[in-house]
Amino acid sequence: MCGIAGLLAPGLAPETLAGRARAMAAALAHRGPDSHGIWTDDGGGLAFAHTRLAIVDLSPAGHQPMVSSCGRYVIAYNGESYNDAEMRAALPPHNWRGRSDTETILEGCARWGVEETARRLNAMAAFALWDSEERRLWLVRDRVGIKPVYYGQFPGLFLFGSELKALRAIPGWTPELDPAVRAAYLRWGYVPGQHAIYRGVAKLEPGSILSVRAGEAPRLSRYWDARDIARAGIARPLAVSEDEAAEQLDALLTDSVRRQRVADVPLGAFLSGGVDSSTVVALMANGSVPRSFTIGFDSAEHDEAPHAAAVARHLGTDHTVMTVGEAEALKVVPTLADIYDEPFADVSSVPTAVVCRLTRGQVTVALSGDGGDELFSGYTRYVQGLAIWQRLGRIPAPLRRAAGAVLRAIPPSAGDAIARLLPQRFRVATAGHRINRLGAVLADGTFPGLYGEMIRLWPTPPVQAPPAAEAAPPAVPPGLAPLDHMRLFDSLAYLPDDILTKVDRASMAVSLEVRVPLLDHRVVEFAWSLPPALNGAENQGKRILRRVLYRRVPRELIERPKRGFAPPVGAWLRGPLRDWAEDLLAPARLAEGGLDPQPIRALWARHVSGAVNEQYRLWAVLMHESWRRRWLA
Repeated sequence: MCGIAGLLAPGLAPETLAGRARAMAAALAHRGPDSHGIWTDDGGGLAFAHTRLAIVDLSPAGHQPMVSSCGRYVIAYNGESYNDAEMRAALPPHNWRGRSDTETILEGCARWGVEETARRLNAMAAFALWDSEERRLWLVRDRVGIKPVYYGQFPGLFLFGSELKALRAIPGWTPELDPAVRAAYLRWGYVPGQHAIYRGVAKLEPGSILSVRAGEAPRLSRYWDARDIARAGIARPLAVSEDEAAEQLDALLTDSVRRQRVADVPLGAFLSGGVDSSTVVALMANGSVPRSFTIGFDSAEHDEAPHAAAVARHLGTDHTVMTVGEAEALKVVPTLADIYDEPFADVSSVPTAVVCRLTRGQVTVALSGDGGDELFSGYTRYVQGLAIWQRLGRIPAPLRRAAGAVLRAIPPSAGDAIARLLPQRFRVATAGHRINRLGAVLADGTFPGLYGEMIRLWPTPPVQAPPAAEAAPPAVPPGLAPLDHMRLFDSLAYLPDDILTKVDRASMAVSLEVRVPLLDHRVVEFAWSLPPALNGAENQGKRILRRVLYRRVPRELIERPKRGFAPPVGAWLRGPLRDWAEDLLAPARLAEGGLDPQPIRALWARHVSGAVNEQYRLWAVLMHESWRRRWLA
């Protein structure tokens, strides 16, 4: 795993071009501490920067940026290829300089072209390729968005990098917050889709390729799209029994884990004791003794370490439990704005940062179980969404719309006042807010509208000047069944922009490579091809995935209520983090940042009083203000 960056700026003096590439590399040093490299094409005005975390072929033969054997192409690559042997075998005989997958991808691009190489790859990867003959720059991102790449075009300047830090190292542009993206961040808790928090900057979406020449607008194309995969799988589901489906998934996952264990450095796996991570570790334990890591908390309510330890004992892993106290977890909070260099509101970023740091003390690569919920219908909210929609469907559409209009017209303060008049046993916390959201759902009358209301943090972002058009998540095709809509929305937005972003930044901040075997694109395609009866959300979902796991781990070690990886942020905000939060939520400070203090302060007062737990919406505001203080002060 590595950091990549670069700039296309014809007219810059060669020493200036190289100096700016060095600055970009320095900004990404945490992503690759083993070696740094820059490469320039002075005539083309192109500079590449690379920081290397050496995983396979630790020798200088894997150093980057790397020039192709023909001399025409140069690559800067961040990621890991899992079908390197097959790729090499498909290329003509070649005098390979080493075993690095970087060289394979580079020679593949020279032989097959960028798009065909991307299609052939089984990888988590983002790479930049320079064609010195055409003076064209290419950027490529993996199918599901495991590895990031940002880019921006400004007068006479094109920039790209694994993180925004690299772009900020260049003096050719002044970072400016994009209000439309900020509103979207507050609504969802992450920056969605192609958007980035700064004006003029974007993310390359999963499965996409960008090509650009100096003075031209970038051209975007897709070589793989989760929407196409979902539609094809839904239209032509596999004609298989449950036993046959379990056999096929078992074979796919076994092969994925086998491929993703390849490394020339110490390797282990995260183990929470849940279905996803236990499946990965169980497959790793087939004929070997893997190293497994669990984070434990000194709060029994949030501690899953005993469950994970029971799974580890059964599988015979070399297991390490790292117990974290409140004080240690709280030390992470002030560092989040550095780790996530655009606003990011997932509260589980705190324990994720801790477990990555502790794991990095013993291994350089860790396998993770991320992706199982989206692929195999594992989120509790899927069951809730289906149940609510079933109830709403019993209400005639005209009556739903009329009731929705009435409820939306009730101010939240009035709804709260009405609730206070009810007997204590009938009172509901944040009644006004809930009434408004119910009104929005009834008035919209569609399942996408319902699901959007379920997962939004701030239905109305608390900004002083709402943008004319808010940045939106990737579009989901209309007409999908409710469960398919939820899974696809999360696969397009929540998975790459929240879950995978969280893990990438937290792990790379400490130079740890994290691999995700469940997100092998073959597994993704298989999951979408399962008949609905075999991939429902009932009974905690993951029906076929559980069949694979229970061949190796007793059911009683796994079956328990689903628990998220969330720390007690609500209690922290009333206790040890209260002064920190009060400072960031000062009305003058909020107004200075373009936020509306009134709804935020009202929410804060209710939370501090203990009447409600509004940790998620407050955390989004706090992370915005912490980020703004760090990067835009």
